[in-house]
Amino acid sequence: MGIVGNLNSDQLQFFNSEGYLVLESFASPDEIKSLRLRMDQLLDQFDCSSRASIFSTKNQQKTSDDYFFDSAENISFFFEEKAFDDDGNLKQPKELSINKVGHALHEKDPIFKSFSSSDKFSSLLVSLSYKRPAIVQSMYIFKQPGIGGEVVPHQDNSFLYTDPQTCTGLWLSLEDATITNGCLWAIPRSHKDGLVRRFIRDETGVHFDKPSPSYDHGDFVPIEVKAGALVVIHGDLIHQSFENKSSSSRHAYSLHVVDTDGCKWADDNWMRRNVDPEPLYAS
Repeated sequence: MGIVGNLNSDQLQFFNSEGYLVLESFASPDEIKSLRLRMDQLLDQFDCSSRASIFSTKNQQKTSDDYFFDSAENISFFFEEKAFDDDGNLKQPKELSINKVGHALHEKDPIFKSFSSSDKFSSLLVSLSYKRPAIVQSMYIFKQPGIGGEVVPHQDNSFLYTDPQTCTGLWLSLEDATITNGCLWAIPRSHKDGLVRRFIRDETGVHFDKPSPSYDHGDFVPIEVKAGALVVIHGDLIHQSFENKSSSSRHAYSLHVVDTDGCKWADDNWMRRNVDPEPLYAS
């Protein structure tokens, strides 16, 4: 394989203990500039008059449609809930109205694909003992100023379930993420309590198999990071982000990885692909 893990023993110990890890300066300023410029180009090409799909973690059961499901293998655009007026018209330009773009940037776009499949991601996954990792989902998240929506407390394994469970989130800050503009928050060590519930897709659509527990806000800690930092998130870690009521955006690029060696992708996951994702490497 020729790829060597890039995490040291202290970093691995912190990740295994707390359920997350911050890697400062994971992406260079040039890499950040490249990803942001490419997203500007994709947004410029997007004709929002032909599509108005809304993304909401509070009401995803109601807002899921064929466009959402087909996004598993496409580059799709999802608006903020608060982007529209009562007549259904955008209240600000489209580039300030989009919630996220996903879920196959890492496959369909050459700039995002090159970055997502780089050796530094593979080296990280070697450190985390992945045998045959595959990226199953990528998202460019905008957290727009003033209207950037809340992401409610959740676990990534709920949405991208394998048996055994292998999902890891890789969340790259493309701008400084602060308490003011909607940084991540997490409950340290919550990954040790196991999976709380699953997000299921069946003949009725999508829904959770259990109601959400109530969480004490005092248990969460903010994960404030500088642009270029990568937050590695255990699949069972409970994390969230609040609305962005500030005047500054909080762009991020997020990947989710699962192992495909000895692990079965759940048939009732929301994401159903026609073609299996290519592994980053095989050990």
